[in-house]
Amino acid sequence: MKFILNIIWLVLCGFWMAVGYVVAALICFVLIITIPFGIASLRIAGYALWPFGRTTVERRDAGAGSLIGNVIWFVFAGWWLALGHIVTGIALCITIIGIPLGIANFKLIPVSLMPLGREIVPTDQAFAGRW
Repeated sequence: MKFILNIIWLVLCGFWMAVGYVVAALICFVLIITIPFGIASLRIAGYALWPFGRTTVERRDAGAGSLIGNVIWFVFAGWWLALGHIVTGIALCITIIGIPLGIANFKLIPVSLMPLGREIVPTDQAFAGRW
């Protein structure tokens, strides 16, 4: 089922959202000081391309640097990527078939706003290391 949802996701919105993250990464790579943001953006692009079967968890070793970086990311790139997820999610929720994909788009909004200090893991490993 995850495979079928990922294929439908890829065709309807995943490719375009991943392109948005890649564009943000390229802009970050041009500005030398924002290379860590570019790396995070490429990581999220892979997640936005094929999200079903994976989730994000907070990294325990993330500190104040991640917080400051997330504030900078939010101001320069996060808000417009989140806006893309909102618009795409609403468009997908108009049809009954697209509702699960729209909900998945809404679940990507937090990671698009604050990508630093998060790790993308398979869903079966999301809570394995927490105990």
